[in-house]
Amino acid sequence: MKAFILDRYKKEQPLRPGDLPEPKVGPGDVLIEVAAAGLNLLDAKIRNGEFKLLLPYKPPFVLGHDLAGTVVRVGSGVRRFKVGDEVYARPQDGRIGTLAERIAVDESDIALKPKNLSMAEAASIPLVGLTAWQALVEHAKLKRGDKVLIHAGSGGVGTFAIQLAKHLGATVATTASAGNADLVRSLGADVVVDYRREDFEKVLSGYDVVLNSLDGETLRKSLAILKPGGKLISISGPPDPAFAKAQGLNVFLALVMRLLSFGIRRKSKARGVDYAFLFMRANGAQLAEIAKLVEAGTIRPVLDRVVPFEATDEALTKLEAGRSKGKVVVAIR
Repeated sequence: MKAFILDRYKKEQPLRPGDLPEPKVGPGDVLIEVAAAGLNLLDAKIRNGEFKLLLPYKPPFVLGHDLAGTVVRVGSGVRRFKVGDEVYARPQDGRIGTLAERIAVDESDIALKPKNLSMAEAASIPLVGLTAWQALVEHAKLKRGDKVLIHAGSGGVGTFAIQLAKHLGATVATTASAGNADLVRSLGADVVVDYRREDFEKVLSGYDVVLNSLDGETLRKSLAILKPGGKLISISGPPDPAFAKAQGLNVFLALVMRLLSFGIRRKSKARGVDYAFLFMRANGAQLAEIAKLVEAGTIRPVLDRVVPFEATDEALTKLEAGRSKGKVVVAIR
């Protein structure tokens, strides 16, 4: 099968088009013919070697964390899916590789594709949808009347998180450029802060939740707008001891995580705020819940562009440079 292969860890290392053997299908696996795959900054970070300690993939391997496609074979123990089903998924860590014509995915990581979406639209959802769900529903327990700030509202996670937060009944603020203000307002943002002209920490206050996907300075400034008892959730780090424990990291790595997050945890505690690092995990049941919201018209995918399979490497490079509105998707079939 055709795939884009990462031969070594290096910043801006090109992905090599090549041929790989068919994936092995275990008893609990579903073999999927990939129609479309979403690209994420996580792919670029892994390529650059930023997650080698946490996700020790051994090159050569295939990147890719989002997919939509058709089931072509099921393992002997699979009961929820059959050949011909149209599905979407975020494969679990250790089993990524959606930038290929086929991939074997654990049954528990898969859900039926939303019926009202194309394959490309569906492939844009899994990673960002699960990230938003696990941050706002699972961790923050966002409820009607809460105030939430979602940074980088025009990005992949931001466009989804705004819609989900609005569905949950929250008042939603977001940071975005003036050029993207209409987009984020159309998704449900009540307050839009132009990060190029305004300091969000000076114009916002009394918030219950902040979802951060930006740098450490933005993370620290976010503390100023949270009220006591608020939650600061970051998907861009630094990792904390709770993450190390959940991942089962060794003593050395757990100590590293503790040291990396010491400063922000100390400042959060001083303000009576809960800090948490979120590293999204695969979850087919949650994707099924997200599919219901999409089919009901509550949430819509936002695509920046769809590129052909042969343009995968160029698209990942452009994605890393920033300024995408929503998701970039690779059309594989």
